[in-house]
Amino acid sequence: MRGRGQAEGSEPVRLGPAPAEARVRPRPAVFRALGRDDPPAEVEIAGEIFRLRETLKHDSWAATGIYASATRQALCKFNRVQPILGLPMRWLGRRLAAREAGFMDRLAGITGIPASLGPVSCGGRVLSNAVSRQWIAGHALAAGELVDRRFFPEFRGLLAAVHARGVAHVDLHKRENILVDSRGRPHLIDFQISFAVPRGRLPAFLLGGLLRVLQRCDDYHLLKHELKHRPEDCGVTVRDLARLRPWWIRAHRSVAVPFRHVRRRLLVALGL
Repeated sequence: MRGRGQAEGSEPVRLGPAPAEARVRPRPAVFRALGRDDPPAEVEIAGEIFRLRETLKHDSWAATGIYASATRQALCKFNRVQPILGLPMRWLGRRLAAREAGFMDRLAGITGIPASLGPVSCGGRVLSNAVSRQWIAGHALAAGELVDRRFFPEFRGLLAAVHARGVAHVDLHKRENILVDSRGRPHLIDFQISFAVPRGRLPAFLLGGLLRVLQRCDDYHLLKHELKHRPEDCGVTVRDLARLRPWWIRAHRSVAVPFRHVRRRLLVALGL
Protein backbone atom coordinates (compact mmCIF):
# COMPACT_ATOMS: atom_id res chain seq x y z
CA MET A 1 0.00 0.00 0.00
CA ARG A 2 1.22 3.49 -0.78
CA GLY A 3 1.73 5.70 2.23
CA ARG A 4 0.09 9.10 2.54
CA GLY A 5 3.43 10.86 2.31
CA GLN A 6 4.25 9.50 -1.14
CA ALA A 7 3.96 11.49 -4.31
CA GLU A 8 0.84 11.34 -6.43
CA GLY A 9 0.70 8.16 -8.47
CA SER A 10 4.28 7.19 -7.65
CA GLU A 11 5.57 3.71 -6.94
CA PRO A 12 6.94 2.67 -3.52
CA VAL A 13 10.63 3.44 -3.04
CA ARG A 14 12.87 0.36 -2.85
CA LEU A 15 15.84 0.43 -0.54
CA GLY A 16 18.93 -1.34 -1.84
CA PRO A 17 19.30 -3.26 -5.11
CA ALA A 18 16.28 -4.96 -6.63
CA PRO A 19 16.17 -8.77 -6.47
CA ALA A 20 17.71 -10.45 -9.53
CA GLU A 21 14.35 -11.89 -10.63
CA ALA A 22 12.77 -8.42 -10.47
CA ARG A 23 15.36 -6.76 -12.70
CA VAL A 24 14.24 -5.98 -16.22
CA ARG A 25 16.13 -4.60 -19.15
CA PRO A 26 15.37 -1.08 -20.38
CA ARG A 27 12.44 -0.78 -22.76
CA PRO A 28 13.35 -0.56 -26.45
CA ALA A 29 12.59 2.80 -28.02
CA VAL A 30 9.43 1.50 -29.69
CA PHE A 31 7.92 0.80 -26.24
CA ARG A 32 8.69 4.34 -24.99
CA ALA A 33 6.48 7.32 -25.84
CA LEU A 34 9.53 9.55 -26.39
CA GLY A 35 11.74 6.85 -27.87
CA ARG A 36 15.31 7.11 -26.58
CA ASP A 37 14.64 10.58 -25.14
CA ASP A 38 13.56 11.37 -21.60
CA PRO A 39 11.22 14.16 -20.48
CA PRO A 40 12.94 17.55 -20.87
CA ALA A 41 14.97 18.75 -17.91
CA GLU A 42 13.43 22.22 -18.08
CA VAL A 43 10.14 23.57 -19.45
CA GLU A 44 8.23 26.84 -19.40
CA ILE A 45 4.57 27.05 -18.31
CA ALA A 46 2.61 30.32 -18.05
CA GLY A 47 5.85 32.35 -18.13
CA GLU A 48 7.54 30.36 -15.34
CA ILE A 49 10.55 28.06 -15.64
CA PHE A 50 9.93 24.58 -14.24
CA ARG A 51 12.67 21.99 -13.70
CA LEU A 52 12.20 18.24 -13.69
CA ARG A 53 12.22 16.76 -10.19
CA GLU A 54 11.16 13.19 -10.91
CA THR A 55 9.94 11.04 -13.78
CA LEU A 56 6.96 9.07 -12.51
CA LYS A 57 6.33 6.89 -15.54
CA HIS A 58 7.49 6.39 -19.11
CA ASP A 59 5.50 3.79 -21.03
CA SER A 60 4.29 3.28 -24.58
CA TRP A 61 1.74 6.09 -24.43
CA ALA A 62 3.26 8.89 -22.39
CA ALA A 63 6.08 10.05 -20.14
CA THR A 64 4.94 11.80 -16.97
CA GLY A 65 7.06 13.90 -14.62
CA ILE A 66 6.89 16.21 -11.64
CA TYR A 67 8.23 19.71 -12.34
CA ALA A 68 8.89 22.55 -9.91
CA SER A 69 9.30 26.31 -10.32
CA ALA A 70 10.30 28.81 -7.67
CA THR A 71 6.67 29.05 -6.52
CA ARG A 72 4.80 25.81 -7.29
CA GLN A 73 4.81 22.29 -8.70
CA ALA A 74 3.24 20.92 -11.85
CA LEU A 75 2.65 17.57 -13.44
CA CYS A 76 3.55 17.36 -17.12
CA LYS A 77 2.59 14.54 -19.47
CA PHE A 78 4.41 14.14 -22.78
CA ASN A 79 2.36 11.99 -25.15
CA ARG A 80 3.74 9.67 -27.77
CA VAL A 81 5.96 10.95 -30.61
CA GLN A 82 8.03 7.80 -31.26
CA PRO A 83 7.15 6.14 -34.61
CA ILE A 84 5.85 2.56 -34.68
CA LEU A 85 7.41 0.42 -37.41
CA GLY A 86 8.14 3.57 -39.39
CA LEU A 87 4.62 4.99 -39.01
CA PRO A 88 4.64 8.57 -37.63
CA MET A 89 2.96 9.00 -34.25
CA ARG A 90 3.38 12.73 -33.57
CA TRP A 91 -0.20 13.29 -34.71
CA LEU A 92 -1.38 10.91 -31.98
CA GLY A 93 0.62 12.72 -29.29
CA ARG A 94 -0.88 16.04 -30.39
CA ARG A 95 -4.38 14.57 -30.41
CA LEU A 96 -4.10 12.99 -26.96
CA ALA A 97 -2.71 16.19 -25.43
CA ALA A 98 -5.42 18.35 -27.02
CA ARG A 99 -8.16 15.99 -25.80
CA GLU A 100 -6.96 15.95 -22.21
CA ALA A 101 -6.42 19.73 -22.09
CA GLY A 102 -9.88 20.24 -23.58
CA PHE A 103 -11.53 18.11 -20.90
CA MET A 104 -9.67 19.91 -18.10
CA ASP A 105 -10.83 23.25 -19.52
CA ARG A 106 -14.41 21.99 -19.79
CA LEU A 107 -14.34 20.81 -16.16
CA ALA A 108 -12.50 23.85 -14.79
CA GLY A 109 -13.74 25.03 -11.41
CA ILE A 110 -15.06 21.67 -10.17
CA THR A 111 -13.62 20.86 -6.75
CA GLY A 112 -11.49 17.75 -7.10
CA ILE A 113 -10.49 18.30 -10.74
CA PRO A 114 -6.85 19.49 -10.97
CA ALA A 115 -6.59 22.77 -12.86
CA SER A 116 -4.88 22.94 -16.24
CA LEU A 117 -1.76 25.12 -16.19
CA GLY A 118 -1.68 25.75 -19.92
CA PRO A 119 0.71 25.00 -22.80
CA VAL A 120 4.18 23.57 -22.16
CA SER A 121 7.18 25.08 -23.95
CA CYS A 122 10.78 23.92 -24.25
CA GLY A 123 13.57 25.93 -25.86
CA GLY A 124 11.09 28.60 -26.92
CA ARG A 125 8.87 26.09 -28.76
CA VAL A 126 5.41 24.95 -27.64
CA LEU A 127 5.30 21.16 -27.26
CA SER A 128 2.05 20.18 -28.93
CA ASN A 129 2.18 16.66 -27.44
CA ALA A 130 2.43 17.93 -23.85
CA VAL A 131 -0.19 18.83 -21.26
CA SER A 132 0.34 20.32 -17.80
CA ARG A 133 -1.81 20.50 -14.70
CA GLN A 134 -1.79 21.38 -11.04
CA TRP A 135 0.16 19.00 -8.82
CA ILE A 136 -1.88 17.28 -6.09
CA ALA A 137 0.03 16.36 -2.93
CA GLY A 138 -1.20 12.89 -2.04
CA HIS A 139 -1.32 9.38 -3.47
CA ALA A 140 -3.34 7.11 -5.72
CA LEU A 141 -6.11 5.17 -4.00
CA ALA A 142 -4.43 1.98 -2.79
CA ALA A 143 -5.85 -1.55 -2.73
CA GLY A 144 -7.59 -2.13 0.60
CA GLU A 145 -7.06 1.45 1.77
CA LEU A 146 -9.53 2.62 4.42
CA VAL A 147 -10.53 6.14 3.43
CA ASP A 148 -12.38 8.71 5.49
CA ARG A 149 -16.15 8.30 5.81
CA ARG A 150 -16.64 11.54 3.84
CA PHE A 151 -14.51 10.38 0.92
CA PHE A 152 -17.13 8.64 -1.20
CA PRO A 153 -19.98 11.09 -0.57
CA GLU A 154 -17.60 13.83 -1.75
CA PHE A 155 -16.53 11.69 -4.68
CA ARG A 156 -20.16 11.13 -5.70
CA GLY A 157 -20.65 14.89 -5.71
CA LEU A 158 -17.50 15.34 -7.77
CA LEU A 159 -18.59 12.74 -10.33
CA ALA A 160 -22.10 14.21 -10.49
CA ALA A 161 -20.57 17.62 -11.31
CA VAL A 162 -18.48 16.03 -14.08
CA HIS A 163 -21.57 14.35 -15.53
CA ALA A 164 -23.53 17.60 -15.31
CA ARG A 165 -20.97 19.16 -17.68
CA GLY A 166 -21.80 16.48 -20.26
CA VAL A 167 -18.67 14.38 -19.68
CA ALA A 168 -18.14 10.67 -18.94
CA HIS A 169 -14.77 9.79 -17.43
CA VAL A 170 -14.78 6.25 -18.96
CA ASP A 171 -11.58 5.09 -17.16
CA LEU A 172 -12.88 5.14 -13.60
CA HIS A 173 -12.33 1.41 -13.06
CA LYS A 174 -8.62 2.18 -12.50
CA ARG A 175 -7.78 3.10 -8.90
CA GLU A 176 -4.75 5.08 -10.06
CA ASN A 177 -7.10 7.68 -11.57
CA ILE A 178 -8.51 8.40 -8.10
CA LEU A 179 -6.23 10.48 -5.89
CA VAL A 180 -6.42 10.89 -2.12
CA ASP A 181 -4.92 14.24 -1.16
CA SER A 182 -3.05 15.03 2.04
CA ARG A 183 -6.36 15.89 3.75
CA GLY A 184 -8.03 12.68 2.63
CA ARG A 185 -10.19 14.28 -0.08
CA PRO A 186 -10.85 12.78 -3.53
CA HIS A 187 -9.52 14.02 -6.86
CA LEU A 188 -10.19 12.64 -10.33
CA ILE A 189 -7.46 12.65 -13.00
CA ASP A 190 -6.59 11.36 -16.49
CA PHE A 191 -9.26 12.38 -18.99
CA GLN A 192 -7.33 11.08 -21.98
CA ILE A 193 -10.05 8.64 -23.11
CA SER A 194 -13.04 10.48 -21.63
CA PHE A 195 -16.13 11.15 -23.73
CA ALA A 196 -18.29 14.22 -24.30
CA VAL A 197 -20.94 14.97 -26.90
CA PRO A 198 -19.84 17.71 -29.33
CA ARG A 199 -21.95 20.85 -29.13
CA GLY A 200 -25.00 21.05 -31.37
CA ARG A 201 -28.45 19.50 -31.56
CA LEU A 202 -27.60 16.77 -34.06
CA PRO A 203 -24.59 15.38 -32.08
CA ALA A 204 -26.68 15.54 -28.90
CA PHE A 205 -29.46 13.58 -30.61
CA LEU A 206 -27.12 10.99 -32.10
CA LEU A 207 -24.67 10.55 -29.21
CA GLY A 208 -26.68 11.46 -26.11
CA GLY A 209 -27.58 7.82 -25.51
CA LEU A 210 -23.92 6.75 -25.65
CA LEU A 211 -23.00 9.47 -23.14
CA ARG A 212 -25.65 8.23 -20.69
CA VAL A 213 -24.41 4.64 -21.07
CA LEU A 214 -20.82 5.67 -20.31
CA GLN A 215 -21.92 7.79 -17.35
CA ARG A 216 -23.78 4.77 -15.95
CA CYS A 217 -20.50 2.86 -16.27
CA ASP A 218 -18.81 5.60 -14.22
CA ASP A 219 -21.51 5.27 -11.54
CA TYR A 220 -21.09 1.49 -11.46
CA HIS A 221 -17.31 1.69 -11.04
CA LEU A 222 -17.64 4.28 -8.28
CA LEU A 223 -20.03 1.93 -6.46
CA LYS A 224 -17.54 -0.92 -6.92
CA HIS A 225 -14.73 1.16 -5.37
CA GLU A 226 -16.97 2.18 -2.49
CA LEU A 227 -17.89 -1.45 -1.81
CA LYS A 228 -14.19 -2.33 -1.59
CA HIS A 229 -13.09 0.62 0.54
CA ARG A 230 -16.17 1.51 2.66
CA PRO A 231 -18.36 -1.63 2.56
CA GLU A 232 -20.18 -0.69 5.76
CA ASP A 233 -21.39 2.58 4.18
CA CYS A 234 -22.03 1.31 0.65
CA GLY A 235 -25.50 -0.18 1.05
CA VAL A 236 -24.89 -3.00 -1.47
CA THR A 237 -23.28 -6.43 -1.33
CA VAL A 238 -20.95 -8.17 -3.78
CA ARG A 239 -23.94 -10.17 -5.02
CA ASP A 240 -25.92 -6.95 -5.53
CA LEU A 241 -23.02 -5.47 -7.47
CA ALA A 242 -22.80 -8.47 -9.80
CA ARG A 243 -26.51 -8.10 -10.51
CA LEU A 244 -26.13 -4.36 -11.16
CA ARG A 245 -23.22 -4.78 -13.57
CA PRO A 246 -24.37 -3.58 -17.02
CA TRP A 247 -24.10 -6.09 -19.86
CA TRP A 248 -21.77 -3.83 -21.83
CA ILE A 249 -19.22 -3.91 -18.99
CA ARG A 250 -19.38 -7.71 -19.01
CA ALA A 251 -18.85 -7.68 -22.79
CA HIS A 252 -15.89 -5.31 -22.47
CA ARG A 253 -14.28 -7.44 -19.75
CA SER A 254 -14.62 -10.57 -21.87
CA VAL A 255 -12.28 -8.94 -24.40
CA ALA A 256 -10.15 -6.56 -22.34
CA VAL A 257 -9.10 -8.95 -19.56
CA PRO A 258 -7.68 -11.68 -21.86
CA PHE A 259 -5.97 -9.00 -23.97
CA ARG A 260 -4.36 -7.49 -20.87
CA HIS A 261 -3.10 -10.90 -19.73
CA VAL A 262 -1.62 -11.68 -23.16
CA ARG A 263 0.03 -8.25 -23.33
CA ARG A 264 1.50 -8.67 -19.84
CA ARG A 265 2.87 -12.12 -20.66
CA LEU A 266 4.44 -10.78 -23.85
CA LEU A 267 6.19 -7.96 -21.99
CA VAL A 268 7.42 -10.38 -19.33
CA ALA A 269 8.70 -12.76 -22.01
CA LEU A 270 10.58 -9.86 -23.62
CA GLY A 271 12.09 -8.96 -20.25
CA LEU A 272 10.39 -5.54 -20.20
